[in-house]
Amino acid sequence: MEPIFHLALVHPEIGGNAGNVGRLCLNVGARLHLVHPLGFQTDAKAVRRAGLDYWKHVDSREHPSLDDFDRWCQGRPIYALSSHATVPYTRIPFEEGCVLVLGRESVGLPPEWTARHPSFRIPMVGPTRSLNVANAASVVAYAALQALRPALFG
Repeated sequence: MEPIFHLALVHPEIGGNAGNVGRLCLNVGARLHLVHPLGFQTDAKAVRRAGLDYWKHVDSREHPSLDDFDRWCQGRPIYALSSHATVPYTRIPFEEGCVLVLGRESVGLPPEWTARHPSFRIPMVGPTRSLNVANAASVVAYAALQALRPALFG
């Protein structure tokens, strides 16, 4: 079955964040993409040790590199999330099968990559520069779900 949309984590560093995004994907009908290198293991033993008993149900794909992920993205609408973007995520033109891309926890997405793709931000009024990647994914994933499956919110 095809996912409603895709959520991608590029070079994620923290397994717990990826686990939270995996659980989010289960709840919103999205496929999770993990782009290597990863800062954690996704083998069965590591997943069990992290207490991710739902991980076996996550629709996920791993890509060996950002170049490989770019090739996979060909022909799909791609929307990057970046604290450096100027357009708010509420203006993302969500479509079935679109790809929402978030970067690593410490530095975000590579600037040369975001320069090639439409980039959006989550507005913030507090003193921090960004949200936790799993929280940011949740904000945007539920906006996508509401746009693509409005009856769920009726």
